[in-house]
Amino acid sequence: MGVNFTNFFTSKSKNKRMMEFQDLEHVDGVSISTVSANLYENQRDDLVMFYFRDGVNYASVYTQSKIISENIKWNLNQKTKRIYSLIVNTRNANCFTGKQGYKSLEKIAELASEKLSEKQKIDEDHPKKIKSKEIIFGCTGTIGETFPEEKIKSKITDLIEKIKYTQNKYIWMKAALGIMTTDTEPKLAMEECFIGNCKIKIYGIAKGSGMIHPNMATTLGYIFTDANLSNNILKKLLKKNISTTFNAISCDGDTSTNDMVSIFSTGKAKHNVINNINDEKIKEFDLALNKVLLNLAKRVVADGEGASKFIEIKVQNAKSENDAKKIAFSVANSPLIKTAISGEDPNWGRIIMAIGKSGVPINFEKILLKFGNIPVVQNGKVHNNYNEDQGYDYMKNEYIKINIDISNGSKSFIAYTMDLTKNYIEINGNYRS
Repeated sequence: MGVNFTNFFTSKSKNKRMMEFQDLEHVDGVSISTVSANLYENQRDDLVMFYFRDGVNYASVYTQSKIISENIKWNLNQKTKRIYSLIVNTRNANCFTGKQGYKSLEKIAELASEKLSEKQKIDEDHPKKIKSKEIIFGCTGTIGETFPEEKIKSKITDLIEKIKYTQNKYIWMKAALGIMTTDTEPKLAMEECFIGNCKIKIYGIAKGSGMIHPNMATTLGYIFTDANLSNNILKKLLKKNISTTFNAISCDGDTSTNDMVSIFSTGKAKHNVINNINDEKIKEFDLALNKVLLNLAKRVVADGEGASKFIEIKVQNAKSENDAKKIAFSVANSPLIKTAISGEDPNWGRIIMAIGKSGVPINFEKILLKFGNIPVVQNGKVHNNYNEDQGYDYMKNEYIKINIDISNGSKSFIAYTMDLTKNYIEINGNYRS
């Protein structure tokens, strides 16, 4: 099921607030190219290359599914500290493709490294010989179909010829569109901050709409910065910020075989060396990175397959963050709750059910449940001032907030999800057509 500019601009999504895109410009050291390798029946960009002419430090987090795609196996096997390219294809997950899927990546990496080395000779004063192990991959799409090696190889030369050394909003948009599958809109985000007195850019794109549930990253997400940070610092920052962003979302409770979120540091910004994640000079970068990741994660949920409502579940005053997280996702992943919200039914009994089945020890008489700021349940029964007409009116909103206070601690967690509509079934019933 292809996606192009047409269905982006004609999206019926109610989440129009998410359609506001920031003005991503140029990140020094990052180059982008997109082409169509005819992986879909309708011609659209489906192959994207990010080229780092001087190499980048990087870090990734991957799915914790016990079944992983061949590209993740490839990425994990490359032990190099710097890479020169990320190549992302859509339509095919390259999972359950056997030896052919992995060998295809070997051949594509060999060809790409050869062609990029030739480009180095043409464009650089001190050209580098790029090795195949210095290229990593992102794959997304259908599981179990033969990986389209020849189609992709046939477009590598074209992909490299179209590399743009200077980016703008349009090129970033093309890249974000090029990695989409069932998404109805691209996901882009940016922040600017300082490390010391040096201004830093953090840009990001992501894809994801279905098969979304945290068990690492839940989607494809790529973050680019001109900061000069080591692989170790990047890894620690990414792991720290994933928990409250990409690991705080769920669309349908299913964890993909292909999940990855990566951050790439070009080192072009001239700031003081950062040797420790606790360095005061990196605090502002840490916060900005979290904002980019959360922005992208929310966009994934807002564009969830068939979504008409964006739902935030905040659990507070729990004994531990893990308890709060269990309750939040018990609510977020309940089909009964998600369908009720789709039908704009304030059926709070389903939320109580989900809290109870979370497995977290709870005194039900201490639960305070609110729809937004409207008290619904307190002291083990419906709130004295709650009128169900209030609930029906609240459920007409596009942004639904469910606030749960369990009053047995001081820890909290916020999860984000979407409603479950008839359109979700239609999309997934026709996914491969």
